[in-house]
Amino acid sequence: MNSNIPECEACRADAKALSPQEIADFAKSLPNWRIVDVDGIDQLHRSYRYPDFAQALALTNRIGDLAERFDHHPEIVTEWGRVTVKWWSHKIKGLHELDFALARRCDELAFRLTPSHFP
Repeated sequence: MNSNIPECEACRADAKALSPQEIADFAKSLPNWRIVDVDGIDQLHRSYRYPDFAQALALTNRIGDLAERFDHHPEIVTEWGRVTVKWWSHKIKGLHELDFALARRCDELAFRLTPSHFP
C-alpha cells in the first residue's frame, strides 16, 4: 500500500472537508483533473481515453481494486474507449485529502497500463 495515501478518515461523518484554498493547492498537482460543483458538492473529475473497450475496462478494474483497498469508492463510468472517474467524499459532502491522493494513484495506474496513451 502506498504510504502517501492517508487512511480513510474521509469516510467518517466528522471528517473535515478541505477548504477552498486547500482544494486549490492540491489541484495544482493534478492538472488533468477538474474540480466540478455538482449540486453544491465539489468533486474531482477526469476522463481517460483508450483505443478500445478492453483497455478501458482494464483501467476500471484497477481503479476498482484501489477503491476496495482503501474502502473509498469513486463513481466510474466505463464506455468504449473511455473511463470517467469522479472522486469525492460522500459523508462530508466535499473533497478530502484522500480524494486527491486516490486521483493521483488513478493517474499512476493509467500510465502503467498504457504509457503511450497518457495523459
